Amino acid sequence: MYTYTTSIKSWAEDDRPREKFQSKGRTALSDAELLAIVIGSGTKKKSAVELAQDILKHCNNNLYQLGKMGQHELMKFPGIGEAKAISIMAVLELGRRRAVTEIPLPKKITQSKDAFDYLKHRFQDLEHEEFRIIGLSRSNRILGDRLISKGGRTGTVVDGKMVFKELLDMKATSCILFHNHPSGKLEPSHSDIQITKKLTEFGKLIDLTVLDHLIISDIGYYSFADHGRM
Repeated sequence: MYTYTTSIKSWAEDDRPREKFQSKGRTALSDAELLAIVIGSGTKKKSAVELAQDILKHCNNNLYQLGKMGQHELMKFPGIGEAKAISIMAVLELGRRRAVTEIPLPKKITQSKDAFDYLKHRFQDLEHEEFRIIGLSRSNRILGDRLISKGGRTGTVVDGKMVFKELLDMKATSCILFHNHPSGKLEPSHSDIQITKKLTEFGKLIDLTVLDHLIISDIGYYSFADHGRM
């Protein structure tokens, strides 16, 4: 009598852990399926998932107990060699370290200088103009910054559609605009005032507030908000 196991590649997609991870997300996978991804491959008699189920059964399906297993204990399972045992232990150690790691909070912007200090290095020593944005959460924490356009020494073209696409992708609720003046002059030009007004008005239509516009040079910065121009 012949016995055989089917290749994991021939399983339905929902039964293949890597494909299921990609299509349905990590939370859709069982502990055994996640462990099978770490193991990578099974044996001639058992798939990686079945091997993971055996290991978890030995631990009473308790991940805490799994974390206490040593390399040699793991290697008692057929199909678990030194490399796979170390991989399992390494993943569990990462989980331990993550559990005790302090959750980092993004920087919070409370005034124009906070924004300037966060982004000033992006403009240092530039000989051309660049237009950038910072997206903020409801609590004014930074979600990210994006380069919108580059230009010449005296100006750059700003596409409002690109500005708000980037902000919406960040799920921002407010933003700060930035551009530099390589000449060192900090007074806003007529076009600076116009683009600020245009973007501010459009932001109001979609409930995405433009809080400030900073002009940056090597000698400092100019804040539209600080000068009552927002």
